[in-house]
Amino acid sequence: MNKDKMKGKGNEAAGRARQAAGAIAGNEEMHVEGHAQEMKGKGQGMMGEMKDKTKEMRDKMK
Repeated sequence: MNKDKMKGKGNEAAGRARQAAGAIAGNEEMHVEGHAQEMKGKGQGMMGEMKDKTKEMRDKMK
């Protein structure tokens, strides 16, 4: 697992927690911010996946 994937997983988890806290507290802004953070994490995870695939392809070409 590369650095981007790890950061992504962390942001996804933190975002889900923030969403839940916002929902419990009735704070719509916190809920929305949590959703945005979760989406940021998903993007980071995808970037990490792309880097892994690119590395695999480079290694096969050697």
